[in-house]
Amino acid sequence: MDLPAHWLPRPSCSLDDETLADFASLLADAVAQGPDQPIPYTLAVPKWQFLCYVAEQAEYVLHGSNDPSIERFEPRRSYDSDAFGDRTAVYAASDGIWPMFYAILNRDHPLSMVNSCSDIVGETYYYFSISRPVLDLHPWQEGTIYLLSADGFEHQPPIRGARQRQVAKLAPAEPVAKIRVTPEEFPFLKDVRGHDDAVVQARSAADPDGFPWIDE
Repeated sequence: MDLPAHWLPRPSCSLDDETLADFASLLADAVAQGPDQPIPYTLAVPKWQFLCYVAEQAEYVLHGSNDPSIERFEPRRSYDSDAFGDRTAVYAASDGIWPMFYAILNRDHPLSMVNSCSDIVGETYYYFSISRPVLDLHPWQEGTIYLLSADGFEHQPPIRGARQRQVAKLAPAEPVAKIRVTPEEFPFLKDVRGHDDAVVQARSAADPDGFPWIDE
């Protein structure tokens, strides 16, 4: 199946048994240590691969934030074009790369975001776009990924047959561990697109199902 070029496939990743054992050991130590101090990551493989392991092979979901000291996540209203995301909830991801985008994006700048993480034809694909004037400012900073127990989180229903990686919980959630991430560790830093807010707003109003309303 040929997909439009704006859909970004997850980089290839082949983990051997030794790396998987290292991931399992690091995760167990992190959960035992608790969320007060960030996970000390010293493994040779990219950090996103560890985060994908955590989100897909362990019972955790991930939340990215600029704030390095969150002790409890309270449900907050998230205004979204999709009904699942237009609720008061704690939002997270069952993916390791997507929350890195939220962690490293400095949202002190007024901006809009159009982004997604979906499973399409058996593979995980991403889309990242922010307001073009803000993208020109290179709004990247070090951020934090929080590990939350997946208990109580529900997956967003599939959209046009594609499994979505967004999850939500209508009750508070406390992190069990956290890890710092830098912009350079985000594998799609150079692939984030810039959009015209007015164009995206007009196109999304005219065609709510036309995601991502690309402005070329």
